[in-house]
Amino acid sequence: MPAFDDSEHTNSVPDKLRLLQAAFQSGRFDLGMSLAESIKETLRFERQVQSPAEEPVVAADRAIAVGELPGPWADWARGWKHCRVLDLFETVGIERRGEPVDLAWAVLDSQATDLGRELRVARLDSAKGTLHELPSQVYAESRGGGQRRCRLVFAADVPAHGQATYFVFHDNPHAERPDYTTDLHTAGEGYRLDIDNRHYQAQLSRQSGQLERLIYKRQHGLELYAGGKGHGEPPGIDWAHDYVDRGGFQKLRMRNWAECPNYEVVRGPLCVQVRRWGFPHSPIHPVFTPSRIHMDQTYTFYAALPYFFKQSRFDVVADVDIEAMRDDEWVLSGYSFTDLLWIDAQGKIHEGPVPASEMTNLWGVGFYHAQSRDAFVALWLEHEGDGVSVSHGGAPTLHYDGHGQLWSRYPAERTSLKAGTSLRQRNAYLVSPYETEGGDRQIEQLRHRLLHPCDARAGEPPRVDAKSTVGTLARFGETRDTAPLKSAIWEALRGVRDEQLYTIDANVVDMGYVYDVRERDGVVTVVVTMPHRGRPVIEFLESAGGGRVDEGIRERVARIAGVRDVLVEATWNPAWSVSRLTDAGRRALGLDA
Repeated sequence: MPAFDDSEHTNSVPDKLRLLQAAFQSGRFDLGMSLAESIKETLRFERQVQSPAEEPVVAADRAIAVGELPGPWADWARGWKHCRVLDLFETVGIERRGEPVDLAWAVLDSQATDLGRELRVARLDSAKGTLHELPSQVYAESRGGGQRRCRLVFAADVPAHGQATYFVFHDNPHAERPDYTTDLHTAGEGYRLDIDNRHYQAQLSRQSGQLERLIYKRQHGLELYAGGKGHGEPPGIDWAHDYVDRGGFQKLRMRNWAECPNYEVVRGPLCVQVRRWGFPHSPIHPVFTPSRIHMDQTYTFYAALPYFFKQSRFDVVADVDIEAMRDDEWVLSGYSFTDLLWIDAQGKIHEGPVPASEMTNLWGVGFYHAQSRDAFVALWLEHEGDGVSVSHGGAPTLHYDGHGQLWSRYPAERTSLKAGTSLRQRNAYLVSPYETEGGDRQIEQLRHRLLHPCDARAGEPPRVDAKSTVGTLARFGETRDTAPLKSAIWEALRGVRDEQLYTIDANVVDMGYVYDVRERDGVVTVVVTMPHRGRPVIEFLESAGGGRVDEGIRERVARIAGVRDVLVEATWNPAWSVSRLTDAGRRALGLDA
């Protein structure tokens, strides 16, 4: 069912489908193209409000009042009203240091206003009885069912066969979006990005978003690239995903996209994700535009780690005969490596060519250089299918004429795939050196660790001797004592309307345009966005001089006693979504509150 039905102001997907059918039958193809684009935008909205909620690790109603914590901890977290306890358990005997934890999280709607500002993570030092804040990242925020939901990322330390306790704080209307120190940096817009951490720089194709080049940050700065002409599209090192249809007529590729048909990007201090999805394109698109195998691929890059992930799937939506499909192919020109690596089904790493007996049961492949010890290794963590028998091939080669060094994995060949068939994979790609002594063991242990993440469970405040921690969780400006003007500033902002919505109280707070408010020595900074990039002129909201009839942000806030100046900053990250509307904003737009 649609999220809401307001036929006076918009049209539903079924309405637009009927209009599209009529346009097609009457030969009005330009109108049909416009309707198809409009349907996509309505689906984008419905997806925001109807995506199924993932079950949070700790139930939203299990909040603990900060005032009920031991005195030293409650004093350290002053400014926050609630928290939850999360216990992480290590189960396979490998010490975890800086391991990324990415969890579904939720809080009651009444106990937060903006998770991106308010959520903070602290680790308990059980031996000392102290709490210490960790950098964290919030993304994929949504609302529904009386809850605010998100993904929460932080780096965990857990002893082998041990336990670590974390506190996640929320409910502080004075909180500001934290600015953490990180080695993870992102440049570019949309999916056209360069992503850096201390180990590598990953460059994504400006055309398709595929990984095009990888630059190491050690010694001579090895660059992995694919040269030559490709197949008519810009060459890159990651060549999957694609398939060849019946009779070898054509190869349909994600890399043939002139631009990504659908994408989502998460940017933050701990994690960058680039997800792209759609149907692959024919080499003579749009002559042939089959909607048979849907492809969905996500790259994930983390701070401080010498590896990154690719997660993807094929979904067959209509019966199709294929000659072959590829879900993991990497091409490296320049002959950067001298030797081969591969991983068997038991997780053991081997050097040299893959024996004939192991060709269809591989769980990792890679290359290394005998002198520099530079290496590039794929750790295949998940590779399975529903409705099809998946082949675990993909042996690497040091020389493929006209290309360079590569591996190419074909999960299915010369078969008929029925609608409903799916193939899934999750891989990690390691760029750290393959050490002469113990390199094999390091790779084996990493893969074992990635296959067995820490077990996350709801916890209770442990009974330890709580001690005072140096400093506080709150920065300056995040408590009532250090931000006496903040409540008045937020109230003033409720008087600033988006006058393009003429007859409703669409103020910038209830519309979710305001991402952050900071005040230092009378200078106020307001961070704002607009609902979409078709309205990039922030000056429209900033001041009356921006073309408004009424007062803007600067005029409203400047009238508050104690305010000396007002600065307005614009951002597109994270992108605005309907989840940012307050209950009042939803009612104003006619949405269910």
